[in-house]
Amino acid sequence: MRNMNQEMTDKVIELRDRGAVFFINHSGGKDSQTQTLELARLVPTDQIVIVHADLVEQDWDGAFDHLVNTAPYGVKITKCRSRRTFFQMVRERGMWPSPKYRQCTSDLKRTPIEKVIRHELKARGTKLAVNCMGIRAEESYTRAKKKPIQINNRLSKAGREVWDLLPIFDFTTQEVFERIAAGGQRPHWIYKHLGRLSCIICIFGTPSDIRTSAGLRPDIFNECVAIEKEIGHTVKIGATLEEFAGLNQIGGCKACDHYEDAA
Repeated sequence: MRNMNQEMTDKVIELRDRGAVFFINHSGGKDSQTQTLELARLVPTDQIVIVHADLVEQDWDGAFDHLVNTAPYGVKITKCRSRRTFFQMVRERGMWPSPKYRQCTSDLKRTPIEKVIRHELKARGTKLAVNCMGIRAEESYTRAKKKPIQINNRLSKAGREVWDLLPIFDFTTQEVFERIAAGGQRPHWIYKHLGRLSCIICIFGTPSDIRTSAGLRPDIFNECVAIEKEIGHTVKIGATLEEFAGLNQIGGCKACDHYEDAA
Protein backbone atom coordinates (compact mmCIF):
# COMPACT_ATOMS: atom_id res chain seq x y z
CA MET A 1 0.00 0.00 0.00
CA ARG A 2 1.30 3.43 -0.95
CA ASN A 3 1.91 6.03 1.77
CA MET A 4 3.32 9.55 1.78
CA ASN A 5 7.00 9.83 0.91
CA GLN A 6 9.53 10.25 3.70
CA GLU A 7 10.09 13.98 3.18
CA MET A 8 6.37 14.62 3.45
CA THR A 9 6.02 12.33 6.46
CA ASP A 10 8.92 14.03 8.27
CA LYS A 11 7.39 17.48 7.68
CA VAL A 12 3.99 16.37 8.93
CA ILE A 13 5.53 14.91 12.09
CA GLU A 14 7.61 18.05 12.69
CA LEU A 15 4.59 20.35 12.37
CA ARG A 16 2.39 17.97 14.36
CA ASP A 17 4.87 17.94 17.24
CA ARG A 18 4.95 21.73 17.20
CA GLY A 19 1.18 21.71 17.76
CA ALA A 20 0.04 22.72 14.27
CA VAL A 21 -3.61 22.53 13.27
CA PHE A 22 -4.02 20.62 9.99
CA PHE A 23 -6.80 22.00 7.79
CA ILE A 24 -7.84 19.47 5.15
CA ASN A 25 -9.47 20.99 2.07
CA HIS A 26 -12.09 18.33 1.27
CA SER A 27 -14.38 18.34 -1.77
CA GLY A 28 -15.72 14.84 -1.17
CA GLY A 29 -13.54 13.57 -4.00
CA LYS A 30 -11.02 10.73 -4.15
CA ASP A 31 -7.91 12.88 -3.62
CA SER A 32 -9.41 14.64 -0.60
CA GLN A 33 -10.44 11.27 0.81
CA THR A 34 -6.97 9.82 0.31
CA GLN A 35 -5.09 12.74 1.88
CA THR A 36 -7.43 12.50 4.87
CA LEU A 37 -6.57 8.82 5.32
CA GLU A 38 -2.87 9.64 5.07
CA LEU A 39 -2.89 12.52 7.53
CA ALA A 40 -5.05 10.62 10.02
CA ARG A 41 -2.25 8.03 10.31
CA LEU A 42 0.10 10.62 11.76
CA VAL A 43 -1.93 13.48 13.24
CA PRO A 44 -4.22 13.31 16.31
CA THR A 45 -7.87 14.01 15.59
CA ASP A 46 -7.90 17.11 17.78
CA GLN A 47 -5.28 18.68 15.48
CA ILE A 48 -7.32 18.08 12.31
CA VAL A 49 -10.09 20.26 10.88
CA ILE A 50 -11.81 19.18 7.66
CA VAL A 51 -13.11 22.11 5.62
CA HIS A 52 -15.63 21.76 2.79
CA ALA A 53 -16.21 24.72 0.48
CA ASP A 54 -19.90 24.39 -0.40
CA LEU A 55 -20.40 25.11 -4.12
CA VAL A 56 -24.20 24.88 -3.77
CA GLU A 57 -25.51 24.30 -7.35
CA GLN A 58 -22.23 22.84 -8.59
CA ASP A 59 -21.68 20.25 -5.82
CA TRP A 60 -22.52 16.68 -6.79
CA ASP A 61 -25.25 15.03 -4.73
CA GLY A 62 -23.95 13.48 -1.54
CA ALA A 63 -20.48 15.06 -1.67
CA PHE A 64 -20.65 16.48 1.85
CA ASP A 65 -22.38 13.40 3.28
CA HIS A 66 -19.64 11.22 1.76
CA LEU A 67 -17.02 13.42 3.40
CA VAL A 68 -18.72 13.08 6.78
CA ASN A 69 -19.17 9.32 6.46
CA THR A 70 -15.51 8.69 5.58
CA ALA A 71 -13.90 11.17 7.99
CA PRO A 72 -11.98 9.86 11.03
CA TYR A 73 -14.12 9.66 14.15
CA GLY A 74 -13.87 12.78 16.30
CA VAL A 75 -12.40 15.08 13.66
CA LYS A 76 -13.95 18.55 13.45
CA ILE A 77 -15.78 19.11 10.16
CA THR A 78 -16.90 22.51 8.98
CA LYS A 79 -18.62 23.80 5.86
CA CYS A 80 -17.96 27.26 4.43
CA ARG A 81 -19.50 29.22 1.60
CA SER A 82 -18.78 32.36 -0.36
CA ARG A 83 -21.19 35.29 -0.12
CA ARG A 84 -22.43 34.29 -3.58
CA THR A 85 -23.00 31.00 -5.35
CA PHE A 86 -21.26 29.92 -8.54
CA PHE A 87 -24.14 31.05 -10.76
CA GLN A 88 -24.42 34.36 -8.90
CA MET A 89 -20.70 34.93 -9.43
CA VAL A 90 -21.00 34.28 -13.17
CA ARG A 91 -24.00 36.56 -13.55
CA GLU A 92 -22.39 39.38 -11.55
CA ARG A 93 -19.19 39.20 -13.61
CA GLY A 94 -20.96 38.60 -16.91
CA MET A 95 -18.32 35.95 -17.61
CA TRP A 96 -17.55 32.32 -16.88
CA PRO A 97 -14.30 31.37 -15.18
CA SER A 98 -11.51 30.21 -17.48
CA PRO A 99 -8.37 28.09 -17.04
CA LYS A 100 -6.37 31.33 -16.85
CA TYR A 101 -8.78 33.23 -14.56
CA ARG A 102 -10.23 30.67 -12.15
CA GLN A 103 -12.55 32.76 -9.99
CA CYS A 104 -14.39 29.56 -9.11
CA THR A 105 -11.27 28.46 -7.21
CA SER A 106 -10.21 31.79 -5.72
CA ASP A 107 -13.66 33.17 -4.82
CA LEU A 108 -15.63 30.05 -3.93
CA LYS A 109 -12.96 27.79 -2.44
CA ARG A 110 -9.69 29.43 -1.42
CA THR A 111 -11.05 32.65 0.10
CA PRO A 112 -13.76 31.01 2.29
CA ILE A 113 -11.34 28.28 3.42
CA GLU A 114 -8.66 30.81 4.35
CA LYS A 115 -11.26 32.68 6.40
CA VAL A 116 -11.99 29.45 8.30
CA ILE A 117 -8.27 28.96 8.96
CA ARG A 118 -7.83 32.46 10.37
CA HIS A 119 -10.92 32.22 12.58
CA GLU A 120 -10.15 28.72 13.86
CA LEU A 121 -6.57 29.65 14.77
CA LYS A 122 -7.82 32.68 16.67
CA ALA A 123 -10.43 30.60 18.49
CA ARG A 124 -7.79 28.04 19.50
CA GLY A 125 -5.29 30.69 20.53
CA THR A 126 -2.58 29.32 18.26
CA LYS A 127 -0.62 30.63 15.27
CA LEU A 128 0.64 27.50 13.50
CA ALA A 129 -1.40 25.86 10.73
CA VAL A 130 -1.04 23.51 7.78
CA ASN A 131 -3.29 24.04 4.76
CA CYS A 132 -3.61 20.57 3.16
CA MET A 133 -4.78 20.06 -0.43
CA GLY A 134 -5.19 16.89 -2.48
CA ILE A 135 -3.32 18.21 -5.52
CA ARG A 136 -1.29 15.63 -7.45
CA ALA A 137 1.52 16.07 -9.97
CA GLU A 138 0.01 13.50 -12.33
CA GLU A 139 -3.08 15.63 -12.90
CA SER A 140 -1.50 18.24 -15.17
CA TYR A 141 1.75 19.87 -16.27
CA THR A 142 0.86 22.99 -14.28
CA ARG A 143 0.20 21.04 -11.09
CA ALA A 144 3.39 19.02 -11.52
CA LYS A 145 5.38 22.28 -11.18
CA LYS A 146 3.92 23.08 -7.76
CA LYS A 147 5.97 22.75 -4.59
CA PRO A 148 4.48 20.04 -2.35
CA ILE A 149 5.69 21.82 0.81
CA GLN A 150 5.94 25.60 1.10
CA ILE A 151 5.12 28.51 3.36
CA ASN A 152 1.84 30.31 2.60
CA ASN A 153 2.86 33.96 2.50
CA ARG A 154 -0.71 35.22 2.12
CA LEU A 155 -1.82 33.63 5.39
CA SER A 156 1.46 33.93 7.29
CA LYS A 157 0.72 37.36 8.71
CA ALA A 158 -0.18 38.82 12.12
CA GLY A 159 2.20 36.36 13.74
CA ARG A 160 0.73 33.33 11.98
CA GLU A 161 2.88 30.61 10.40
CA VAL A 162 0.91 28.72 7.77
CA TRP A 163 2.25 26.00 5.49
CA ASP A 164 0.74 24.66 2.27
CA LEU A 165 1.08 20.89 2.11
CA LEU A 166 0.20 18.50 -0.73
CA PRO A 167 0.29 15.14 1.08
CA ILE A 168 -0.39 12.91 -1.93
CA PHE A 169 1.46 14.98 -4.52
CA ASP A 170 3.31 12.01 -6.03
CA PHE A 171 0.44 9.49 -5.89
CA THR A 172 -0.93 8.10 -9.15
CA THR A 173 -4.67 7.81 -9.75
CA GLN A 174 -4.44 4.06 -9.32
CA GLU A 175 -2.61 4.49 -6.00
CA VAL A 176 -5.32 6.88 -4.81
CA PHE A 177 -8.05 4.31 -5.38
CA GLU A 178 -5.88 1.57 -3.85
CA ARG A 179 -5.34 3.69 -0.73
CA ILE A 180 -9.07 4.25 -0.34
CA ALA A 181 -9.74 0.51 -0.67
CA ALA A 182 -6.95 -0.28 1.80
CA GLY A 183 -8.64 2.08 4.26
CA GLY A 184 -11.82 0.01 4.04
CA GLN A 185 -13.67 2.77 2.18
CA ARG A 186 -15.21 3.46 -1.21
CA PRO A 187 -14.98 6.63 -3.29
CA HIS A 188 -17.96 8.88 -4.05
CA TRP A 189 -20.48 7.41 -6.50
CA ILE A 190 -19.59 9.89 -9.26
CA TYR A 191 -16.47 7.86 -10.11
CA LYS A 192 -18.73 5.24 -11.68
CA HIS A 193 -19.39 7.84 -14.38
CA LEU A 194 -16.59 10.45 -14.37
CA GLY A 195 -12.88 10.54 -13.65
CA ARG A 196 -13.13 13.59 -11.40
CA LEU A 197 -15.43 15.00 -8.74
CA SER A 198 -15.31 18.58 -10.03
CA CYS A 199 -18.06 21.13 -10.52
CA ILE A 200 -21.05 19.46 -12.20
CA ILE A 201 -20.45 21.50 -15.34
CA CYS A 202 -16.71 22.12 -15.22
CA ILE A 203 -14.72 24.54 -17.36
CA PHE A 204 -12.14 21.76 -17.82
CA GLY A 205 -14.71 19.14 -18.86
CA THR A 206 -14.30 17.24 -22.11
CA PRO A 207 -17.26 16.79 -24.47
CA SER A 208 -17.76 13.35 -22.94
CA ASP A 209 -17.64 14.80 -19.41
CA ILE A 210 -20.23 17.45 -20.29
CA ARG A 211 -22.55 14.90 -21.89
CA THR A 212 -22.31 12.64 -18.85
CA SER A 213 -22.86 15.52 -16.43
CA ALA A 214 -25.80 16.75 -18.49
CA GLY A 215 -27.32 13.29 -18.31
CA LEU A 216 -26.91 13.08 -14.56
CA ARG A 217 -27.98 16.68 -13.83
CA PRO A 218 -29.97 18.11 -16.77
CA ASP A 219 -31.23 20.91 -14.53
CA ILE A 220 -27.72 22.26 -14.01
CA PHE A 221 -26.78 21.78 -17.66
CA ASN A 222 -29.88 23.68 -18.80
CA GLU A 223 -29.21 26.47 -16.29
CA CYS A 224 -25.69 26.85 -17.70
CA VAL A 225 -27.09 26.98 -21.25
CA ALA A 226 -29.57 29.65 -20.16
CA ILE A 227 -26.84 31.73 -18.48
CA GLU A 228 -24.65 31.53 -21.60
CA LYS A 229 -27.50 33.10 -23.59
CA GLU A 230 -28.27 35.61 -20.82
CA ILE A 231 -24.73 37.03 -20.48
CA GLY A 232 -23.48 36.43 -24.03
CA HIS A 233 -20.44 34.50 -22.84
CA THR A 234 -19.79 30.78 -23.17
CA VAL A 235 -18.29 28.22 -20.80
CA LYS A 236 -16.04 26.96 -23.59
CA ILE A 237 -14.23 29.41 -25.87
CA GLY A 238 -15.68 29.45 -29.37
CA ALA A 239 -18.67 27.18 -28.74
CA THR A 240 -21.80 27.00 -26.63
CA LEU A 241 -22.13 24.08 -24.23
CA GLU A 242 -24.69 22.49 -26.56
CA GLU A 243 -22.31 22.77 -29.52
CA PHE A 244 -19.29 21.63 -27.53
CA ALA A 245 -21.01 18.54 -26.15
CA GLY A 246 -23.29 17.82 -29.09
CA LEU A 247 -26.47 18.18 -27.02
CA ASN A 248 -29.70 20.08 -27.42
CA GLN A 249 -31.80 21.63 -24.67
CA ILE A 250 -35.12 19.91 -25.36
CA GLY A 251 -36.87 19.16 -22.08
CA GLY A 252 -33.49 18.25 -20.64
CA CYS A 253 -30.86 16.71 -22.89
CA LYS A 254 -30.35 13.73 -25.18
CA ALA A 255 -28.18 11.95 -22.65
CA CYS A 256 -30.63 12.05 -19.75
CA ASP A 257 -32.43 8.76 -20.37
CA HIS A 258 -29.20 6.83 -19.93
CA TYR A 259 -28.51 8.13 -16.42
CA GLU A 260 -31.84 8.44 -14.66
CA ASP A 261 -30.83 5.84 -12.05
CA ALA A 262 -27.17 6.84 -11.79
CA ALA A 263 -27.16 8.25 -8.27
